[in-house]
Parts: sequence; C-alpha cells; structure tokens
Amino acid sequence: MTDKKKKKSSEKEPKVDELQLLEERIAELENEVETLEDKNLRLTAEFDNYRKRTLKEKMELTKHAGEKILTNILPVIDNFERAMDVMQDTKDIEAVKEGIELIYSNFKDFLRQNGVTEIEVLNEEFDTDVSEAITKIPAPSEDMKGKVIDCTEKGYKLNDKVIRYAKVVVGE
Repeated sequence: MTDKKKKKSSEKEPKVDELQLLEERIAELENEVETLEDKNLRLTAEFDNYRKRTLKEKMELTKHAGEKILTNILPVIDNFERAMDVMQDTKDIEAVKEGIELIYSNFKDFLRQNGVTEIEVLNEEFDTDVSEAITKIPAPSEDMKGKVIDCTEKGYKLNDKVIRYAKVVVGE
C-alpha cells in the first residue's frame, strides 16, 4: 500500500507542476494578448491620424491647386487691359491686330505650359474618342468621306485626357 500511496503522490506532483505551468502559460498569453491589443489600438489610432492628415492635405491641395494657375494667367489679363486702353485712343487697326495676336500667343503658351493641348481634327478620320459630330454634309471629294471637313469648336486635352471634345462637320 505504501507503493500505491507513493505512486498517487507522485501522480499529484506532476499535476501540480502541470497546473502551475498552465497557469504560467495562461499569464504569458494574457500578457501577449494585452500587448497585441495595445499595439492594435495604437496602430488604429495612428492610421486614423494618417487618414485625417492626408484628407486635410488633399483638401489644402485642392483648395490651392488653382492658385498657381490663376496667378500665372494674371499677366494675360494685364495684357488684355493694356490692349483695351490702347484701342480707345488709337486709329491704327494694324497695331491693335498685332497686340491681340500677341496676347493670343501668350495665352496659347500659358495653356501649353499647363499641359493643355489642342486636338488636331481637320482633314483627319472622324474619331469619336476626341470629336463630336454636329452634322454630316456631302463630301467635296471621294477621299474626304468619313473625314472631318470643318471644325466649329476646337477640342482640347489636358495631359492626354480630353477635357473638351471637338465639334466637327463630317463628310458623307
């Protein structure tokens, strides 16, 4: 019987050790869960701050994006005002024409510098990706069928994206 008691007591000892190990493991896991929850909370807060910051930056960028363009167009407006002042007093129509052509050239340069380009459509095959047909007329020659005969309103692209379709007359 003594052997049995020894055996039972020896069986209890491992259970106590196992229980202690399990309790230690539970404490470790609880600590790890607490650490992970803290990391998750911090990461969530960090992401929320990042989202708010980028949203604010995006709003600022949108708000001030047009400022540079508008600032750069002011010299063109100044030139128009000068031309209108000169037109009041001058009798030299050629000088007025030359001034208006110069302003037009400045304005075209301004558009080009800001990524706006004219879409060339005259005498080209009609392309619905860049043009809108407003009417069809009989083609003046056989080779002009399906081609743009006249452009009533120019089309423009901004960095390869059509911002205004050309309004055209197509030969039939």
